[in-house]
Amino acid sequence: MKTLIGGAIAAVLGIIGVSIWWKPFLQLLAGAIPIMLLLGGGLALYLGFDEVKDSWQKESTATSKAPNVEDVDKYKHEIDDLKKEIDTLKTKETS
Repeated sequence: MKTLIGGAIAAVLGIIGVSIWWKPFLQLLAGAIPIMLLLGGGLALYLGFDEVKDSWQKESTATSKAPNVEDVDKYKHEIDDLKKEIDTLKTKETS
C-alpha cells in the first residue's frame, strides 16, 4: 500500500514538474536523444560486425573441414585392407 501511495505522489509531482519546466525538459530531451541514437547506433554496428565476423569464421572452417576426394579413396582402401586382415585372422583362429 505504501508503494502505491508513493508511486501516485511521484507521478503527480512528475506531472507538475514537467508542466512547470516544460522548456528545460524539451531542451534536455533535445540534447539526450541524439546522444542515445549515437550510442545505440554504435552498439548496433559493433554487434552486427561481430555477428558477420563469426559467420565468416564458420564458413571458412566449414569449407576447410570438407574431406578431400583423394583422402576418402585412401581411407576406403585402408578399410578394405583391414577387413581382409580381420578375415584372415578369423580363419586362422577357427583352424
